[in-house]
Amino acid sequence: MNRKIAERILRDVLHLPTAPFAEHAVVDYIHDFIAQRSMVNSKVDKVGNILVHYKRGAKRVRRPVCFAAHLDHPGFRAVKMTDDKTLKAEWHGGVAAKYFDSNRIKFHSGGDWIKGRINNVKTRKGRRGQPVVDTVTVNVKEPVHPGTPGMWDFPDPVIKKGCIHARACDDLAGASAMLASIDDLVRRKVNGEAYFLFTRAEEVGFIGAMAACKMGTIPKKCVVVAIETSSQRTNARIGDGPILRVGDKSTTFTSNATAFCASVADDLGKKDRSFHYQRRLMDGGTCESSAYCHLGYDATGICIALGNYHNVNDNGKKLSPEYVSLDDYAQLVKWFVALVSTSRRYDGTNPDFDASLVDLQNRYNKLLDATK
Repeated sequence: MNRKIAERILRDVLHLPTAPFAEHAVVDYIHDFIAQRSMVNSKVDKVGNILVHYKRGAKRVRRPVCFAAHLDHPGFRAVKMTDDKTLKAEWHGGVAAKYFDSNRIKFHSGGDWIKGRINNVKTRKGRRGQPVVDTVTVNVKEPVHPGTPGMWDFPDPVIKKGCIHARACDDLAGASAMLASIDDLVRRKVNGEAYFLFTRAEEVGFIGAMAACKMGTIPKKCVVVAIETSSQRTNARIGDGPILRVGDKSTTFTSNATAFCASVADDLGKKDRSFHYQRRLMDGGTCESSAYCHLGYDATGICIALGNYHNVNDNGKKLSPEYVSLDDYAQLVKWFVALVSTSRRYDGTNPDFDASLVDLQNRYNKLLDATK
């Protein structure tokens, strides 16, 4: 893997504006990226999810990996100008209402950022009875086109002490890692097969991912590995490597799919001593992996730890840029490439565990024979 190229892709994507139902800048970037690489092809389903297919070598993999990451981040979608300086916008995503009052935001409209300040917030009752932000009105300096994405008014990505800080790492960093792995596979002409799914509107409840399952966008033969940036935990820290997720707040994932990813990671670690990873239950929220499992796919998840999750500062007192470790990101790309190029083949079983159980039985079963 060329780390400089992988980091350049990350910086490019983290510059882009995005919000649920307004992911078009990232979508355009992916289309341009794929168009420049003849060894891959892509298709767009009816709701705008993008599925990329990579294959090199004579044999097709019977059950290839389908990596999946979402393209949105909690944010605003412009609805209409109510007068020359006032914009009505929808809010989509999980950020508490207390952070909205008079906060500065900006909309990417007509190729430029247009800054504004929230002057009114309308809420609705959430499922647990808490107030959830529905719409806002914003004082803006110039008109904003309907449908454009709005984000908190933070600067472009910057690197500090080995971490990249940006308006949105969730889940643009995951999508960037997928693109960087595609670039590495193509650049080095690696033999293998995989799919890469870029989904829309995850932040409102996996809407794009569920549509992809129900429409058959993801081939049924695939094992799905959903990629996330997940809030750091006391036992899952930034800088300690990418994290193999055994589950989330709602479910545990397909155990044999998780074991497959772990086996490939262990193989990689033997070849590359710089590679390291974690294995954790990341139960801060529910991710797309749960949806994929629930809708009939073998699925697991991999993530990197995230600071200032959903832009809420780690101390919970204000909004701030999100951040992830550049080394965690680089290790993530290595893992993806290994999952594509591995000689191991996922078949829905756990052969390593099966072999260990057989060995134990062969070694000790005769001692259980009560007739002796």
